[in-house]
Amino acid sequence: MNRVPVLEIGGTHVTAAVINTAAGRPVPFSVVRQPVPAGAPARELLDAIAAVADRVDVPVAAHWGVAIPGPFDYAAGVGRFRGIGKFEALHGVDVGAELLGRLPGAPSGISFVNDADAFALGEYRAGAAAGRSRALCITLGTGVGSSFLAGGHPVVEGPDVPPDGRAHRMTVDGLPLEEVVSRRAIRRFYARTAGVPDADGLPDVHDIAGSARAGDTHALRTVRHCFGALGRALAPWCERFRPELMVVGGSMARSWDLVGPAVREGFDSWAPGTAPPTVTAGRPADAPLIGAAHWALHRSAGTPPVRT
Repeated sequence: MNRVPVLEIGGTHVTAAVINTAAGRPVPFSVVRQPVPAGAPARELLDAIAAVADRVDVPVAAHWGVAIPGPFDYAAGVGRFRGIGKFEALHGVDVGAELLGRLPGAPSGISFVNDADAFALGEYRAGAAAGRSRALCITLGTGVGSSFLAGGHPVVEGPDVPPDGRAHRMTVDGLPLEEVVSRRAIRRFYARTAGVPDADGLPDVHDIAGSARAGDTHALRTVRHCFGALGRALAPWCERFRPELMVVGGSMARSWDLVGPAVREGFDSWAPGTAPPTVTAGRPADAPLIGAAHWALHRSAGTPPVRT
């Protein structure tokens, strides 16, 4: 099997595609991306996800790969979304069973994978992390996603990685990391720094980055503070895990000209020289799709989960 149908479910959108795993890329013209109502009731949301998949010409009786953010029971296929502002209606829902009855092509099975792990696996198979025995892959979007890869497998436990191998489980300055580095936290810090009342509408992160490039001191301070904290949070784990490379993806990676120096400054404030070589994603658009396909390929072959 080298044509694997996949879904990437994000907080605001769903992407469906068929991946040619031998070529390491989507089958031409197979990628469909649509917004989904993340706050909708469960049936409406599941129907919307399946409607995206319906627009793709998929193999019959295929095993699907689905990349989805947590909290989610990936082995059981059950949503654990509670109090995070998205997919709340899927909390406790057997998403696997519901999608099996909705997806086209009479699927033979579904394997779910954390979206950050899917990104990392895609970068390992066909992107910037290819050939690296140990890599740390970070996604900077609504929050901070992470995957510590060893030999092409996510490491989710042990003394060398944070709990569950997840950056959002880290703390910095006594706070959960995403209270300092996330879309919400960055906008909030800028509002406090610049004296912008919420009622006036807060600029989004890309607007703050644009202001920083134009020399706005409040925006520059925001970037340096928030992403410096990310570097300080990652530094001790990089000392332990010793990645050969750090790969950064997600929407905020488009501002790496600003974000990168702030992250490195944070690493250096922990201990000079702890920052691994860092690059932005080689396959920013389709790495999660490629990773989800390879995850499904191995799961359908009966390969047991690796927890190193």
